[in-house]
Amino acid sequence: MAVSNSVDFELDVAEYIEEAFERCGLEVRTGYDLKTAKRSLNLMLAEWANRGLNQWTISERTVTMTQGTGEYAVLPDVIDILSCVIRRDDTDYTLLRLNRQAFQTIPNKASEGRPNQFFLDRQVTPSLKIWPTPENSTDVVFYNALTRMNDADTYTNTLDMPFRFYPCLAAGLAYYIAIKRAPQRVQLLKAVYEEEFERAATEDRDRASFNVAPQNRYYRTG
Repeated sequence: MAVSNSVDFELDVAEYIEEAFERCGLEVRTGYDLKTAKRSLNLMLAEWANRGLNQWTISERTVTMTQGTGEYAVLPDVIDILSCVIRRDDTDYTLLRLNRQAFQTIPNKASEGRPNQFFLDRQVTPSLKIWPTPENSTDVVFYNALTRMNDADTYTNTLDMPFRFYPCLAAGLAYYIAIKRAPQRVQLLKAVYEEEFERAATEDRDRASFNVAPQNRYYRTG
């Protein structure tokens, strides 16, 4: 028996919508069906950003320091910063993360030196705040940013995600559509969606080595 030798299966937005409607026991009949489904799809992608870390959305970004400047704009697609280092003379130094209160209580935010701490101000347009402020204009900050997924803009677009999340996306969109169009199937489709998401998220985890060393203790009794 011959195999296909093909690994390029990919659905576009319209095909995801058709699949989701069929899971709801419905058919796409009007332009509004497509419009409301695409809106639900984009809302679901926003929900995924709230569910946790999606490995394929991590992007390494850089910012070149400017002496005496402690705040730097980051692109609006940045959801969060996972880790941050500053590179000086080919050596990377870790920057520790501060929360808003800790950054606010720094008495002299204008003091200069080699930065060793950062605060991500997560506004609609986020900004990266560094302390101490840089003492030169040659250091470069490298950070791993958790970024927003691309929107489903047109029906012929494919979606920027690994193939292992395809079943999860189809299941989730079916659940979102069922809330509006097939309430009798909501519970079933929600359960399928949560199961698919859990399976995909577990597969998407970071597989760093993890060692456990037992601690032996002597207990005296009697």
